[in-house]
Amino acid sequence: MPTAPVILRPGAKRRLLDASPSAAEPWYVNDHTLIRGHDDRWHAFGIWHPEPADPLGEDRFLHASADDLTGAPWTVHDPVLHARGEIGETHVWAPHVIAHDGRYWMFYAGGTADHTAYRMTLATSEDLFTWTPHEPVLFEDGFDARDPMVIRHGQRWYMYYTRTSAPDGGAHQVAVRSSTDLLTWSEPSVAYESTIFGTYGGPTESSFVVRAGQGWILFVCESAEYDRTLAYFSTDPLRFGDSGLLDVDLDEHCAEIVADPAGGGRTWITGGGWDRGGLTIRPLEILPDVREEELV
Repeated sequence: MPTAPVILRPGAKRRLLDASPSAAEPWYVNDHTLIRGHDDRWHAFGIWHPEPADPLGEDRFLHASADDLTGAPWTVHDPVLHARGEIGETHVWAPHVIAHDGRYWMFYAGGTADHTAYRMTLATSEDLFTWTPHEPVLFEDGFDARDPMVIRHGQRWYMYYTRTSAPDGGAHQVAVRSSTDLLTWSEPSVAYESTIFGTYGGPTESSFVVRAGQGWILFVCESAEYDRTLAYFSTDPLRFGDSGLLDVDLDEHCAEIVADPAGGGRTWITGGGWDRGGLTIRPLEILPDVREEELV
C-alpha cells in the first residue's frame, strides 16, 4: 500500500510569552527555538529587539525559561550571544538548539556587511545559560543565508537553511547540508526551490522539517504574506516540491514545531515576529489522511 499523505489540524492559538520589559517598552521575539533542558524546564531563545522592526540591528538573543508549555509563567534571563563586532558581526539571527553528547548546540546566522557570505555559526553550552562560540564559523553562504534547523536521520545530521540559488540573489531555496560530527558540513544540496526570485525575504524562510509517519513535512515561512506558514509533504527528507503542498491554514510567522513528550506527547506550533507581542503557541495534530487510504 502506498504511503498515505497527512493532514495537519491546528488548534486554538494563545499567547506563549511576552518578553517586553513593560507595556510602554514593547520588544519583539522573531525567529526562535524551544528546548526542554536537563533541569526539566523549557527554554526559549530567539531574536530579541525593541520595536519597531530593525533586522540589521538585532544583536542579541532572548533567553527565557518556564516549567511547562501550558501556562506556567516565563522567567526572562540575561540575553545571550551578542553580535561580535570584533569579528565583523553586525547582527545575529535565528537560533536553533539541540541536545547531543551531554551538551547543547546552538546553530545561528551571523550577519555581516557582506550579504552574499553570511556565516553559519555554532555555540555550545553545558547549562543553556553560558555559551561558547565555536571557531571558526561552520560555513558561509548567501544571499543572507540564515534560519538553520538541524535534525538527525540515520547516522548523519542534516542542516536545513534559507539561501538563494546564487550568493548575490536568485531563486529562493531551502538548502541542506550533512555532517557526522556537527562541526564539518558537506557542500549544499537543494531540498526545496521556489519559483520566486529575489534577495531579501522570500517564501523559504524559517524552514523546519519533521517526521510524519513514513514521510516528512517541510514547513517554511511565506514572507510575502507575513503571518503565513506553508507545509510540504515528501517521502524523501532531502527533496520537497510544490506537488506536496498540504491544505492547511497556518497563520504563524517564523513557525517552530515543538514535540512535548512530557505533555502527553502533544505537538505544538509556535510563532512570533515583528509587532506580534512575543510568541504564540497552539496544538498541531499530524494525522494520516484516511481518505487517501480508502481510495487505495
